[in-house]
Amino acid sequence: MFTGIISDIGEVIDVEKHGDTRLKIASRYPAASIAIGSSICCSGICFTVVDVQSLADGRSAFSVEASAETSSKSSIDRWKKGTRINLERPLKVGDELSGHLVSGHVDGVGTITFIKQDGQSKRFGFRTIPALIPYIASKGSICLDGTSLTVNEVDRENFGVNLIPHTLKVTAWSFARVGDVVNIEIDMLARYVARLQEFRG
Repeated sequence: MFTGIISDIGEVIDVEKHGDTRLKIASRYPAASIAIGSSICCSGICFTVVDVQSLADGRSAFSVEASAETSSKSSIDRWKKGTRINLERPLKVGDELSGHLVSGHVDGVGTITFIKQDGQSKRFGFRTIPALIPYIASKGSICLDGTSLTVNEVDRENFGVNLIPHTLKVTAWSFARVGDVVNIEIDMLARYVARLQEFRG
């Protein structure tokens, strides 16, 4: 379980495709603190660490594997060497819940349609598939590339959020460009409320 509060910006340093996709990601997390089998949320996707090593530049590198199912629901196929991604370690009992509860299970993707300056912040617009729109509510929570954000507005296929300067500084959002594809996880509560309504209907 995660909170959508990013704790590091990772860099993809190797991609191997042999059926599944194996990714090696560099981070500032100490190698000794990353256990094989532990979870790390990478731009919204909960991955299991399968290998860890220390790098000569002082960073660590951990490897993860993505199945075809994960690739089909996310932006992984667009990741390449040099891609910057948002990282978060799992929530521990007693930790402060500053964002919202995030599972790391991506529901689909969206495309950045615009980026506009809004005071000191930046306003981002997104287009996504119609199936996800009913789960997105104005002033509700949404997880985009692993980041807990508040929805500003939403219509039949578009929605928007604001990112404050601090968020832009400490996340990979500072590298985002119009046309980029992002991972979307809808709010967990919205998912279960909709499921209950299916049975009642």
